[in-house]
Amino acid sequence: MKNFNLHNLLKKCILTLLCLSMGVALYATDKNGKTRVGVFDGHGGSQTCIWEAVAAIQIDPDMTVRTFTTADIANGVLKQLDAIIIPGGGGSTEYLNIGTENLKRIRAFIESGKGVVGICAGSYMFSDTPDYACMRINGAKAIDIEHDNRGHGIAKFSLTEEGKKLFPELAARPLSYVLYYEGPVFVKSDNIKIPYQTLAIMESDVHEEGDAPTNMTNNKPFFIANELGKGRVFSSIAHPEATPGMLWLIPRMVRWTLKMPIKAYKNRVVRPDIYNKEILMTKADLKKEHDFFNTFLYGTPAEKIAALDWLQSVRSWDAKRWVQGLLFDDSPLVRIRAAKFIAETDYLTYLKDVEAAYNSEKDPKTKAEIKKSLDNLKALLP
Repeated sequence: MKNFNLHNLLKKCILTLLCLSMGVALYATDKNGKTRVGVFDGHGGSQTCIWEAVAAIQIDPDMTVRTFTTADIANGVLKQLDAIIIPGGGGSTEYLNIGTENLKRIRAFIESGKGVVGICAGSYMFSDTPDYACMRINGAKAIDIEHDNRGHGIAKFSLTEEGKKLFPELAARPLSYVLYYEGPVFVKSDNIKIPYQTLAIMESDVHEEGDAPTNMTNNKPFFIANELGKGRVFSSIAHPEATPGMLWLIPRMVRWTLKMPIKAYKNRVVRPDIYNKEILMTKADLKKEHDFFNTFLYGTPAEKIAALDWLQSVRSWDAKRWVQGLLFDDSPLVRIRAAKFIAETDYLTYLKDVEAAYNSEKDPKTKAEIKKSLDNLKALLP
């Protein structure tokens, strides 16, 4: 009897593994058997948002990633992809840059059984927002768009029961935290009857920067997901790809769109405890952030390090554009702190820069410290 039960257990394990491998194999169509993901790189997409979306996909061992342009769409690139991401930036500008014929191609791509993820502006573009150029493919509309510049910072959200199934790593947390930057405030569309699931709820009230009304963003959808033909659409109003410890949410969203099984990522990747409180930028914070640009140009090493400490503590949106060159600052202490900033904020885009800083470093002690950050950053990759 024990042998019989053991035999049955082994059979179940083998069947489970086969089912999981079949789920991946359905979309594993490149020469190495990996799912092919494309990130739109065109006018309207913020350059850092494009970089970050690419980096987020790189942490999934079953995926490859490339960027593509509007010309690539017209030339048939969608035939070489399984899922695409429309990143943050300006939704209507992305819409114009892609062009209506190419937008039809994207819709047909999804309806044929493929997947698409929209992040912030990308989800705006998927919506059915009045007086806004959009694709009308996710069943939602944005409201209060006249206060679109309402603010940004680390925002809090809660998962619904469906969301807990997709993101079990966060299921025990009453609140989780992700960077939000002026994303859409969604409600159900009046005209497009596409049903969607709400997987997460926005719990932060973001309103200070643009003098927007209060109680507008909170209690609204944070993540929504829907079917479209044979394919799937996932819309995120916020930026997990720009949030240390939360990049993995993006490939998980891609997996949902392709009906792929959940992949457990390593502990270095999944770190939701980095942020355990809301950090919304105030007008005073924005001025302080802005002034640090001059600090990096003209400040002392101590001033530059203090600036990096503060910018990292508030997850500054602008600092990621400034820190790259600090890897090659005159001060070894600044070089060390810049490498640490990049590693601790999971900024994989600058991996080659940190490698270059390490390879070119002449001071042995500084080189050893940069190596620690380099190894820490590399640990994000499969």
